[in-house]
Amino acid sequence: MELRHLRYFEALAQTLSFTKAAERVHVTQSTLSHQIRQLEEELGQALFDRIGKRVSMTEAGETLLLNIGPALRQVDAAVHAIRDSTQAVSGEIRIGTTQSFNIRLVPNCIAEFLARYPSVRLAVEELPALQIIEQLQAGSLDLGISYRPDAPAHDLWFEQLYTEEMRLVVSANHPLAHRRRIRMTELHGARIAVFSRQFSTRQLIDDCLQAAGAEPIIIAELNSINAMLELARCTDIAVIIGASADTGDSGLRFLPLEDPTPQRTPGLLWQRGIPRSMSVKYFATVIRRAVAKGKVDGP
Repeated sequence: MELRHLRYFEALAQTLSFTKAAERVHVTQSTLSHQIRQLEEELGQALFDRIGKRVSMTEAGETLLLNIGPALRQVDAAVHAIRDSTQAVSGEIRIGTTQSFNIRLVPNCIAEFLARYPSVRLAVEELPALQIIEQLQAGSLDLGISYRPDAPAHDLWFEQLYTEEMRLVVSANHPLAHRRRIRMTELHGARIAVFSRQFSTRQLIDDCLQAAGAEPIIIAELNSINAMLELARCTDIAVIIGASADTGDSGLRFLPLEDPTPQRTPGLLWQRGIPRSMSVKYFATVIRRAVAKGKVDGP
């Protein structure tokens, strides 16, 4: 049984005329008659009595009409909602994202989104996590792609996307390069580079080092992931970066950290109680789909 069978049946039930019903559903009278006959054969019961040119409904037909009416109205409503929402995907989306996601995830999602909705304008700002929170609260952003706020923000909604572990990254020639994993306490006295304090990830790393009783020698504080990776590649300095920054570069080793393992939770952020446009909802869906497919290539 297909949807068209039910639409043809409803048209005939309402008009009780093969000619008028065929005109209503834009098919020939013979096509309509054939489709109704198929539906009756599938149900194993006659839905109409045909006496000469007069058409009337059987009890089975009355029962079917009573029950399919609400279902067909729901289908129509769904189709209209899709058409209306597609037309409503326009305007501008103001997005705040951390550097981590603006390497590959966000650009890839923008490309996919604009291929479908070319009339939408996307304004993307690369910001530290704390500034994303502030601008969302001020209404300057529609959507944030960042990490779970350290302090509860009751006016913001956070939707977790996945959980990411931090890694110790060293060059292939580093004395630790052969290790499978590193305990945080082993970083005591080690030469490392870390994120500058404007990044929430820095506080996470500091907390884990303190919990392990480790005091490394901080050689540099940087605000660029690419700069940190290049520093690790060219020197004996280790850096701590998210696991998703690992692109398989043979010149670098990404080593798991434990006792404790630094973890951060990426997700979507937006203001509570503020209606979101269809454009924002659709872009958020593109982000979720990319994450579900494992396309989180940026750190």
